[in-house]
Amino acid sequence: MRLLHLTLPVSDVTGVAAYFRDVLQLPVSGNRIRIGWSTIELRLAEDVAVGGVHLAFNVPDNRFAAAMTWLRERTPLQRNPAGLDYFALESSWQSQSVYFTGPDGLILELIGRRRLPCSPQEGAFHGSEMTCLSEVGLPSHDVDSVRLQAAGRFGLQPISAPSAQFAPMGDDEGLLIVVAADRRWFPEQKDLPNARGLQVLLGDVPAGELRDAGLGWEVRAVPHRRG
Repeated sequence: MRLLHLTLPVSDVTGVAAYFRDVLQLPVSGNRIRIGWSTIELRLAEDVAVGGVHLAFNVPDNRFAAAMTWLRERTPLQRNPAGLDYFALESSWQSQSVYFTGPDGLILELIGRRRLPCSPQEGAFHGSEMTCLSEVGLPSHDVDSVRLQAAGRFGLQPISAPSAQFAPMGDDEGLLIVVAADRRWFPEQKDLPNARGLQVLLGDVPAGELRDAGLGWEVRAVPHRRG
């Protein structure tokens, strides 16, 4: 599953675009940010609350150490209550991650996934090596219901064992991180999840729609062939 397009409400389109361009070294054209096959389209939030939005970006796993060095030079990393800022997951995840705070309190993550192809790049990391937007956080008052709807409408399965609090739906290339609306985001465990105004377009799954009118997000899929 691929996350092709995300509409993201922000408090300052120009300022947030500059952050993605200057800090994360991603190509920006007006209000659009390109990360591999994914596009983030910024729009003015107006009356939509910002903060508490979680997004993750894939980097080739063999470039993760270089990416972490690059990121540390550009922004502070988030830490868990034990003071750790690097997180490796085994079992079904086979991943390593670091988290950092973006504009409007975005909870951002770089993640390397061992099952995905390696990169031929060497030396210093550059932001253009991010391969895609790989995760979008979606809060819910009924995680199990959203999990079942994502499975029924898009054919998505959880990448790890789901619970009533957390269901990561999809695969290494794209995940909808469905979380309980009262579950604070890892690793700092300070911010409640928010996805008001988020519009997500999926590819490589059956066409369909899924939305939460109360919490203000929607997911849509259209037929798409990889190119």
